Amino acid sequence: MTERLLQYIWQLQYFNQNELITADGESLSIIHPGIINTNQGPDFLNAKIKVNNTIWAGSIELHVLSSDWNSHQHSLDKNYANIILHVVWQNDINLLVSFPVLELQSLVSKILLQQFDELMKAKSFIACETMISNVTPIIWVAWKERLLVERMQRKAAVILEYLRCNNNHWEETFWWLIARNFGNTVNADSFEKLARSLPIGILAKHKNQIHQTEALLFGQAGLLEGDFQEDYPTLLQKEYRFFKKKYQLYSKPLPLYFLRMRPSNFPSLRLAQLSMLIHSSVHLFSIVKETILLDDVKKLLAVTANDYWHYHYVFDELSIYREKNIGKQMIHSVLINTIVPILFAYGHHYGETKYKERAMLWLEQIAEENNSITKGFTLLGIENKNAFDSQALIQLKNDYCNQKRCLECAVGNKLLRPHAVSTS
Repeated sequence: MTERLLQYIWQLQYFNQNELITADGESLSIIHPGIINTNQGPDFLNAKIKVNNTIWAGSIELHVLSSDWNSHQHSLDKNYANIILHVVWQNDINLLVSFPVLELQSLVSKILLQQFDELMKAKSFIACETMISNVTPIIWVAWKERLLVERMQRKAAVILEYLRCNNNHWEETFWWLIARNFGNTVNADSFEKLARSLPIGILAKHKNQIHQTEALLFGQAGLLEGDFQEDYPTLLQKEYRFFKKKYQLYSKPLPLYFLRMRPSNFPSLRLAQLSMLIHSSVHLFSIVKETILLDDVKKLLAVTANDYWHYHYVFDELSIYREKNIGKQMIHSVLINTIVPILFAYGHHYGETKYKERAMLWLEQIAEENNSITKGFTLLGIENKNAFDSQALIQLKNDYCNQKRCLECAVGNKLLRPHAVSTS
């Protein structure tokens, strides 16, 4: 037994409530179990009980052992002055207190305890995978929406921290985020550092000349060092040296990884595509913010690197001709990881519901993600029909399943519920 499980049992009243008797032999009725307290103080507030013929209102504290009351020194804490009931799993000592004690050990379903134990010990993809097929679609609909909102709120918190760092500059924040996104998982941190070292205001001055934009990005990334055989990288190197001195740019070679990566994901190519996105747009976040149709946003992102890159993946190494356009998968990645979160964050920050609703709607219109998490749920029969589903399932796996937070999960609650009131 854990205190969290005990709180769960009490909160949902998953125990036999017929003819309850306190440790002192008094009759007890639960009129209202109280509201769980997530702050300092008793576990449940605003509860109401009846002991014999007297109705009490106040707070309820829960412990695995009654002796925990003394161990935690609650008698010395004024936050616990309004306790009307001490609920324990095992009443191991007689407390000298003015309120009654209720022991739950003999009142809780053995099946519930067994199922919870199995969930906690499970080593599978998710703890409940052998039972999850019993959860009805209606449970999933509401739970996925809540999971997605949680994920969007967490991402919004990160974005708002970015804003704090750059004096509430939304275009600058968007630049940091989209640069990070173009770095993919492996080079994300380095691409973000590059963006932070190169203010959007400087890029705006040179966006009309693609070679100048590339010079700034590649130079700050540390990819214009050394001697080149070809004219184009040599030109970029010359341009960057001039801009570095003019703008007093601080550059430190960034760790960029090419190994075990498909050429289409090379950081050099992603920087070239990112340069073209800057070159082809003005105030990109402002445009995105006022765009209603998702297809129009996709068109903004569907850029192709300049002609030099049709024959290259890296400087000074020729390759077979291929136009280096941003593929559908990359566009979806930018939409899911940059566009939707910042639109949601903007709506959250300014209390503009329309932006939050549009962000959620766009996720429903984006194709599903296929990764180890979504594939794992799909194998269990859980629907993953669009990015809305995918993001919700990722949140579920990372923040609930991996942490064994079954008691806080709508699926876990449903699976534990049927046997809750039986003590057999």
